[in-house]
Amino acid sequence: MRLFLASLALTLAPALAAAQGTPLRVPVTVDTLPNGLTLIIHEDHSVPIVTTNVWFHVGSGDEKPGRTGFAHLFEHLMFMGSQNAPYPQFDRLLEAAGANNNGSTTEDRTNYYEEGPSSALPLMLWLEADRMGWLLPPMDAAKVDLQRDVVKNERRQSYENQPYGMVYDHLPKLMYPAGHPYSWPVIGSMADLSAASLEDVKEFFRRYYAPNNATIVVAGDVKPDDVRALVRKYFSEIPRGPAIERPAPASFTPADTAIVLEDRVQLPRLFLNWHTVKGWHGDDAALEIAAYVLTGSRTSRLTQALVYSGELATSASAYQDGKRLDGDFSIVTTARPGKGLDTLRAVIDAELARLAAEGPTPREIEEAKNATEASFLRGIQQVSGKADRLNAYYYQTGTPDSFQADLDRYKAVTAADVQRVVRRYLRTSRVMASVVPQGKLELAAKKVVIQ
Repeated sequence: MRLFLASLALTLAPALAAAQGTPLRVPVTVDTLPNGLTLIIHEDHSVPIVTTNVWFHVGSGDEKPGRTGFAHLFEHLMFMGSQNAPYPQFDRLLEAAGANNNGSTTEDRTNYYEEGPSSALPLMLWLEADRMGWLLPPMDAAKVDLQRDVVKNERRQSYENQPYGMVYDHLPKLMYPAGHPYSWPVIGSMADLSAASLEDVKEFFRRYYAPNNATIVVAGDVKPDDVRALVRKYFSEIPRGPAIERPAPASFTPADTAIVLEDRVQLPRLFLNWHTVKGWHGDDAALEIAAYVLTGSRTSRLTQALVYSGELATSASAYQDGKRLDGDFSIVTTARPGKGLDTLRAVIDAELARLAAEGPTPREIEEAKNATEASFLRGIQQVSGKADRLNAYYYQTGTPDSFQADLDRYKAVTAADVQRVVRRYLRTSRVMASVVPQGKLELAAKKVVIQ
């Protein structure tokens, strides 16, 4: 019991420090190998586990029109075996060592991680190095075709056959102009996935899956000198890849747009989307606090007006999505039986107008900040959460230990800030999508001009 309590105290140390007003720190060391690979190490001996978290700085935003879906396809191909760990050894070896692994893809990055007992670290690093450096020799058309079909099926499950799913195929091209890195969905299109050739796949790997375009975080029950020695041993022979230039997208003025989609659903759903700002922009945190004020709790404004007091909707959610290059704000609400989306749209517009005119109350701001801080701290109580944040902060700001700086952004938000960002971003042109049951077009929301 004493050992458990001591371990728990160490795990909760960041949360306790923040609660007591001590600056939140997650100490790290940062090294760069000659081939450009960045290594970030965080030492945490609270429990005998370790996580490796690799970010390749490539996402769907790096794809070319006509060849979308490559970043996500590659997430799957990275588990198909490498030169010295043929399929399915990657999973089998890790499972035998008591470790687990997975990956994910966004518009901006592709992430791979392993977590398990600290004794499994050499295996984790060897496997990651082998697929970073020697994935292509065993890669063939059969593997590409197999994973192409898997991704197509995932797209069917998440888009074509998922209730309300097809709206996410339409929104990117409505929110961003043609050619913008965010103007297509992360999963890509069926046509582009079908067109991907083995040589296309190999070229994508050579360009983006190089050590100078990657960062690896090793966090947990480790000693930095031991980690550095292992990383040098396994990764040093992998050659540097080409330098990658990413020109900034051209600025644009979003168009005020409304679309209606018929779907095999029982209840209509309304999607309202505004173009806002990228992550870490000066208004990003205020927009996140505004989202909480609108739908973050049972007593939030839209939750009350639509779901509980008004009994017009079954659910309501709002969120700010600040990405690396740009951002957008969304409100999504599903109508109750017999209710049309124009009624929901009118309530949302009225609440946004009131928030823009009066701003939030001191109680609303305090609750939103407290809830945001609590969620933030829960997310870094485990070493895996800290590892992913370290990678994210390094990519976004260049400083891995930006935990306190991130938290301070939300603590600094004022009621006037929320009022200002609602006026500036949420009372302007928007993309409105109504998804209605087939044959029920009359339930769609009507386009209106925001005054």
